[in-house]
Amino acid sequence: MTETRPTVHVVDDDASFLAAASRLLSASGFHVKTFTGAAEFLARADADAEGCVVADLHMPGLSGLDLQQALAGTRNPIPILFLTGHADVASSVRAMRRGAEDFLEKRAPKEALLEAIERAIARDGVARAARRRQRDLQDRFDKLSAREMEVLAHVLRGQLNKQIASDLDISERTVKLHRASIMTKVGVRSVPALTLVAREAAVSALPDCPKGQ
Repeated sequence: MTETRPTVHVVDDDASFLAAASRLLSASGFHVKTFTGAAEFLARADADAEGCVVADLHMPGLSGLDLQQALAGTRNPIPILFLTGHADVASSVRAMRRGAEDFLEKRAPKEALLEAIERAIARDGVARAARRRQRDLQDRFDKLSAREMEVLAHVLRGQLNKQIASDLDISERTVKLHRASIMTKVGVRSVPALTLVAREAAVSALPDCPKGQ
């Protein structure tokens, strides 16, 4: 299995700035890729790329804020931080409210930029691990049969085997068999643990499964 390396994706329409930023970040130990605009980044970048994006706020065509919005809709949205040639309070507020890691002027000290990139990469790692965990759990629940999903919904409501059997018009022994199969497929040993992983996997859409149970 090929190991991936976090990458700093620098997006700016200024070729001289791209070159300078690439030299600085490479010299600081980062793996760097450069793009001359948001459209190029969206067309060329790996959808599962790890790391962060450092983008100019004002670019021809798609702006930095447009890029941020596009990233938010991807399967693995990586953190973005903005650089701008001049202060723009309104855009800064909008970007931060949308989850930008930071908003810096291009003349900011390089230490501030490097620290923001380190934070963004660390945040990407945590978020990526959480998404992998959720997808793994969702895959486990996807293995349940239609009947097991029905039983699961009742189990998450806190019902006893006798109640579930009555509601589904099946024997109590059959309910026990389904519950055992559910526990095995999901990989838990207790109802509290099952409830926790069901919530983590966002299984609240199950029929008759109350949210926040």
